[in-house]
Amino acid sequence: MSHPQDLSLHDQAAAIARGDLDPSELISTTLLRIVERDGPINSTPVVFEEESMAMLHDAPRGALYGVPITVKDMFALPWRAARNGSERDLISATASGPFRRLRDAGAVVVGIANQHEFGMGTTGAISAYGPMGNPWNPATCAGGSSGGSAAAVSARLVAGSLASDSAGSTRLPASYCGVVGLKLTYGSVPYDGYFGASTTFSAPGVIARDAGDARFLAEALLDRPLASSSGAPLRVGVVRTPFWDDVDPEIAVACESALRDAEWNVVELQIEHLELVGAAVLGRLIAEASAPSADVMATLSRPTRAMLLAGMLAPARFVPRADRVRAAVRAALADAFGGVDLIAWPCTPTAAPPLSNPWVGLPSGQSPADRPNMRQAAIANLCGIPGIAVPVGLHSSALPMGLQLLAAWGQESVLLDAAQHLEYATQRAYVDLIPPLAR
Repeated sequence: MSHPQDLSLHDQAAAIARGDLDPSELISTTLLRIVERDGPINSTPVVFEEESMAMLHDAPRGALYGVPITVKDMFALPWRAARNGSERDLISATASGPFRRLRDAGAVVVGIANQHEFGMGTTGAISAYGPMGNPWNPATCAGGSSGGSAAAVSARLVAGSLASDSAGSTRLPASYCGVVGLKLTYGSVPYDGYFGASTTFSAPGVIARDAGDARFLAEALLDRPLASSSGAPLRVGVVRTPFWDDVDPEIAVACESALRDAEWNVVELQIEHLELVGAAVLGRLIAEASAPSADVMATLSRPTRAMLLAGMLAPARFVPRADRVRAAVRAALADAFGGVDLIAWPCTPTAAPPLSNPWVGLPSGQSPADRPNMRQAAIANLCGIPGIAVPVGLHSSALPMGLQLLAAWGQESVLLDAAQHLEYATQRAYVDLIPPLAR
């Protein structure tokens, strides 16, 4: 048998169920691998040796029995408060709703996944635990805000991780790190004990190595099966401007190639009001990002403090304006999904930028990474729909590239069917790539 950490999530669970793999041994070797391998990427700064063994002892024999996972710092655990990438306990220790779902499936939490401070960035360059490096090149960004989840899965520290997504925070780091990241439909999981409960944008997400593992983990999180069918005969809409036009040409070519490989029925698509999405997202997000107490605020980085203070100063009139845009865009998307099954465009506009200077070069010019990253991702959060990032190649910089697929409300199964079909159509050429750190 392969090294236990190199097995897929599904294969780990199956080996445990057959009795071929001792779950306590799997937990121990997982913790050892984190110690040995995580230093350059800083994906899992807090591990739970005693707590994970206690959790295993009490775990029900569910679908994920004995399988180790990490959990983003936005979710409270019974033995640890959630800190949201900061220095302070912000949500008291409790069994958060998403944690309960995974616990009831038998999963074991072995550590905290690092994240961008307060979830307010797409690079993973800022965190109280330190920045997150990419397993493909630790000098580049793992992405944000769920960079620790994506980096840990990519580096084969764990086979799955619980993430979240407020403006691309699951999909963007998954794309940077060459793994699959699924954002769930808004409100589809209990939100207690989760920072996303305070916003109308955030949804839990799962990060895994391929579509099959993402489905396996998402089913546990949603507490329902996700029916599987062929992803071959799908109708896919492509919105050119700005999602394909203002990206690194290499990424556009890789995503176009993936669509051809899948042999889907691809149609050009227009969606009304897209030019207003960025302003609506910004106006709503900063209004919902309530500032913490003064003592907590004093511990945060300057960029995070600035964004929180901006939210306090934003005029109230921005909120109803943003909500009118949200309603119009939701209606436009509903019309679009009346004619297509999926909408596709590049997940990130460039490959991962350097941690030391996370700016990106686009046809439109140089930009901090956050703005174009959110442009590619945030419409799913504004409208609450599910989305997935799927690896589709390696850039000339030797960093991964990802395609994003969006589906109608509640249609996670369609996204996973499509992602799995794409993996088969490309002979798993991209989901089976292993980053240098894991070789």
